[in-house]
Amino acid sequence: MATIDDAIGVFDSGIGGLTVVKKIAEKMPNENIIYFGDTARVPYGTKSNSTVIEYSLQDAGFLVQKNVKLIVVACNTASSVALPALREKFDVPVIGMIFPGAALASKQSGTGKIGVIGTNATVNNKAYSNELLKIDSRFDIIEKACPLFVPLAEEGWVDHRATKLIAKEYLQELKDYGIDTLILGCTHYPLLTNVIKKAVGDGVKMIDSGTAAAITVEYYLINEGLRNYRETPGRYEYFVSDLPEKFKSVAERFLGKEIDSLKKVDIEYLLGLI
Repeated sequence: MATIDDAIGVFDSGIGGLTVVKKIAEKMPNENIIYFGDTARVPYGTKSNSTVIEYSLQDAGFLVQKNVKLIVVACNTASSVALPALREKFDVPVIGMIFPGAALASKQSGTGKIGVIGTNATVNNKAYSNELLKIDSRFDIIEKACPLFVPLAEEGWVDHRATKLIAKEYLQELKDYGIDTLILGCTHYPLLTNVIKKAVGDGVKMIDSGTAAAITVEYYLINEGLRNYRETPGRYEYFVSDLPEKFKSVAERFLGKEIDSLKKVDIEYLLGLI
């Protein structure tokens, strides 16, 4: 039986999922969080669906070994293809990025013209389009893959001239389409919100799927009586499959604070979990 003191498990293909961790921590500062970043096999966005599912099962298996009370798939690519397999394999509840982001966008859009940007895999799978059309078949949706945003965010080029030029090139089509709402369908993209907003126009509402997921996580925990209201601040543990020092330097910039507990997990160990 899960308890309120059990941690929330979060996994991603690398570093981007830390933007989700940050949103969860801001909303629920007393929750314990265990994060796993599969930095040895990043990115997932260029992999086949079957490979992403295989990796996701191993990532979740690692978190299950830590007795987490909930798993957050803080990767839009994995969320778009792996949720059914994860929910079939594990008894632990699993929350992804797609439904929370789509639900929030559906409430924010006034005209029904919604843009989605993400990795090639997320866009090719039409994950957000399919979810939005389930909510309302009248939505008019345009999706665009923006793969260069990920390395730019990790490099810290959040206000660089090159980033602005690339954003304009990527997003002009969406601006011309007349969207009133834009889903940031990759967990790296919130770091580039200001640049993205300038490219599509200040009137376009930005939907951060991490924020939406944090809302969903809190709702679930309250509903299940698992929300941690203790006065002590939550504990944070971070695990990666490769390059912990590189992860640490970028992660601290993402989170805006130092990381105290960081350990490397061998791929061979992950392979033995499933």
